[in-house]
Amino acid sequence: MAFQGSLKELPLPDIIQLVSVSGKTGKFTLTNDTDRGYIYLKNGQMVHAEVGELVGEEAIYALAIWNQGDFQFSPSEEPAKQTISKSNTNLLMEAARRLDEWRVLAKKIPSIELVPELQIRENRHEQITLNPQEWILITKIDGRRSIVEIGKVLGYSSFDVAKILYGMITSELVALKKKLERPAGGNGNDLVSLATQIREIAERHLGDSGHKSIDKHYKSAVDSIHNGGGPTAIRNMILEFEKTASLLGGLSVTEQLKAEITGVTSLAS
Repeated sequence: MAFQGSLKELPLPDIIQLVSVSGKTGKFTLTNDTDRGYIYLKNGQMVHAEVGELVGEEAIYALAIWNQGDFQFSPSEEPAKQTISKSNTNLLMEAARRLDEWRVLAKKIPSIELVPELQIRENRHEQITLNPQEWILITKIDGRRSIVEIGKVLGYSSFDVAKILYGMITSELVALKKKLERPAGGNGNDLVSLATQIREIAERHLGDSGHKSIDKHYKSAVDSIHNGGGPTAIRNMILEFEKTASLLGGLSVTEQLKAEITGVTSLAS
């Protein structure tokens, strides 16, 4: 007999315990908006789980922090493989620990759909020290990827990304913003895509020394596009990139930049 309900009413660890004590075999299907995860039990023991790119124990821990969505248990369904060897007790204890930790993280990170953005403060003079994990994470923060998307790129769970971000948010190195909603219709989206391609060209030619200027003018162009600026926003951004190239790389780099950008814009027109 199928068993189903809401994760708001019954947290996942409680659900697992309820089913496992009866020694059931079957599959839990969990849905949270567009996300979907699975947990398989054999004779009451969790033997396999998956959600997104995560499998096994990490999938269990990622699913355990879901505080909304629905679940359904389908009896007698067995997995084709086993990825979990720990006992239910050990798994659920660790899941409960992470759930407690998530409640603390949620005070500064209310949603894993938010987008991290580096904070640039001109008058900041104190020394900034980052650990290796923070450095790796910073390389993937572009003001467009959400916490979930960064996790997918790095092969981390959203929980692990949030843990790393927490300290940087507290130190005001990173802020969170809502993911930019693009208006309906292809023109605005096409222009944003073109702006992104041009930004990538500029980053290849100018490297780290030009990152701050590139990021500033790219964001300005995207904002302008979504406010109806159209192709003018792209032209203004290109002019600013050319100025930066002239200052940092000289005539040769500027000409290379112009040639590559021209190739991209001519294909888009």
